[in-house]
Amino acid sequence: MKEEEKKEERNKVKQRELLYKLMISQLFYDGHQNFAQELAVIVDQEATAVSPSDRLMNITTIGLQHEHEVERPLNRLEYTLGPGLDLEYETEPQTSAPEPAMYETAYVTSHKDKCRAAAFSMDGSLVATGSVDASIKILDVDRMLAKSDPDAVELHPDAVVGHPVIRTLYDHLDEITCLEFHPREQILISGSRDTNIKMFDFSKTSAKKAFKTLTDAEQVTSMSIHPSGDFLAVTTEGPVVRFYDINTCQCYVCPYPREHHAGPLTSVRYSADARVCASASKDGDIKIWDGVSGRCVQTFTKCHDGAEVCSVLYSRNGKYILSSGLDSIVKLWELSTGRCLIAYTGAGSVGHNGPVRHMVHSPCSPAFITCSDDYRARFWYRRNVH
Repeated sequence: MKEEEKKEERNKVKQRELLYKLMISQLFYDGHQNFAQELAVIVDQEATAVSPSDRLMNITTIGLQHEHEVERPLNRLEYTLGPGLDLEYETEPQTSAPEPAMYETAYVTSHKDKCRAAAFSMDGSLVATGSVDASIKILDVDRMLAKSDPDAVELHPDAVVGHPVIRTLYDHLDEITCLEFHPREQILISGSRDTNIKMFDFSKTSAKKAFKTLTDAEQVTSMSIHPSGDFLAVTTEGPVVRFYDINTCQCYVCPYPREHHAGPLTSVRYSADARVCASASKDGDIKIWDGVSGRCVQTFTKCHDGAEVCSVLYSRNGKYILSSGLDSIVKLWELSTGRCLIAYTGAGSVGHNGPVRHMVHSPCSPAFITCSDDYRARFWYRRNVH
């Protein structure tokens, strides 16, 4: 019995520490740094801000509901967690990706110059690739699989009717640097070194030109579309992250110069819930931006020992960031503590005859695309083993 009491007491202490951590972080986020520092000293915690979260508000809301509705039925979350509130509860989605060595090249498409960009549609049925030759290709995934596997004719009889490349778009004047599919509409968004962001309606077979263009003052280097499809985060050769309203074409930036990067930007990516987004720069830093206010809420300095940070990507649960740098190292960062948890080195080759410049995995199937300076984009797939 005494052991159970000790365990219960340890759990209470752990919950109190987490509550104080959330309170300190909220005070930092609201601009009350002095109060946050004082509270941290009182409760003997480190006074560091973590990424913004609604967890403290949700805990308060549940507590108030419990006070006023003692007899109410449990909601789904409370039913799952039981009578207590587990502050560390987290649902981890199961990954569909097998070991890298199990993938094989299912299709190869070629451009007339180096291939530098690629993207999957939200349902994983389409792939877009972009090149230094300013062209964009949209390919059908089922058709690519059918071309490389004769047995797939029975599984996908309609997929072998046409060529995998269903659209070829020409409306840029320079290298395609980034591509994004709209999450709801049949729209492909492209960014280029010609300083333009273009939107293509690929539902129309005859449409070769964009129906909407956003023109920036700098070369576009990266984009990330909001899950709602209404906003677009954009990075350029300048130091300021842009947030575009896709419907009105208005551009928003953080109004505080001290919060911006000190060098050209290389990458930007929204988290899955779009509460925050991360940006990377040639200045060697990674910054976390609030998805509503657009302000910088966290900075990771000299992430790759001062080398240029080439790309950033959120984990599905939003708790970690994966970054790559010109030091040839990939690092996994924990947002809540700012620590580098894992450094990946010694990457192997993936079948190209030139440097691989871009890589993106399917959101829903064991497939990925690699883009290389050998002018080719390779579609990799892990077929079912019977």
